[in-house]
Amino acid sequence: MMEWEEFLEPYKQAVEELKVKLKSLRRQFELKKTHSAIEFVTGRVKPVPSILDKLKQKNLTIDRVEELYDIAGIRIMCQFVDDIKQVVQLLRDRNDFEIVEEKDYITNKKESGYRSYHMIIRYPVQTIHGEKKVLAEIQIRTLAMNFWATIEHSLNYKYNGQFPEDILFRLKRAAEAAYSLDEEMSLIREEIREAQVVFSNKKEHS
Repeated sequence: MMEWEEFLEPYKQAVEELKVKLKSLRRQFELKKTHSAIEFVTGRVKPVPSILDKLKQKNLTIDRVEELYDIAGIRIMCQFVDDIKQVVQLLRDRNDFEIVEEKDYITNKKESGYRSYHMIIRYPVQTIHGEKKVLAEIQIRTLAMNFWATIEHSLNYKYNGQFPEDILFRLKRAAEAAYSLDEEMSLIREEIREAQVVFSNKKEHS
């Protein structure tokens, strides 16, 4: 019988530690009075039913559960597509975890229209039994990409991955619209950044 609470504890610890570390990066940008490549950070540990579903999808037995790379998940949201590249490089430069694999779904979008940059990492957690390395997935995307992905995820549960043709068509159109928005915002990013600095300075002196 799997003791889920004990098994998931290192993953919960990994998520909390990574959230603290990545939020610290955002504060460092703010202290430098420069544009932050990180808008905000969220994290979660997969619930047990979702873990069991994933094992079934991958045709894995329970004793191979540690092979799942997304039990621990972190999302980093950015304002601009260029920010994603900066965040990816910041993560590559770190020495507190090992990058196992990178998946660029921005340059190479999925068939559904999904765009995001994924990093699978091996993160060391300190426990009472010593160090334990757990797999975790970091997803880096813009706010527009995240909006689309959140909606698609909800619909995926409703239709169990088998979308009606009209829904699939509209999702793909929406994905392209979201990416067009990102491209338009990128064209005026310097003006946006300057406006944000002015707004931030006004808040500090109000």
